[in-house]
Amino acid sequence: MSNFTKICALSDLIPDAGIPALFNGKAIALFYVNDEVYALSNYDPIGQASVMSRGIVGSIKGELVVASPLYKEHYNLKTGQCIEHSEYSLMVYSVKLEGGNVWVA
Repeated sequence: MSNFTKICALSDLIPDAGIPALFNGKAIALFYVNDEVYALSNYDPIGQASVMSRGIVGSIKGELVVASPLYKEHYNLKTGQCIEHSEYSLMVYSVKLEGGNVWVA
């Protein structure tokens, strides 16, 4: 796991919600949904603020999404792609769960 960094304990996460974290000096948003952890950029490119960790988790057409708390655009948790505006997306980070901890690369 040389390129992965330990971010937090899995027990620090809140089911079906997001929390902000720092990874290599960048703000990321961690979401714990259906026993999976997703890591995305915390920066909303449309609202231009670091708020994605405060977004509401849900699903659209069977795909897990987070709705921006500012203008309510939906971003796919797996791909980071904005549903409403294809020209926008969030950076997605690789996540591993090991030893009860969350690791991000």
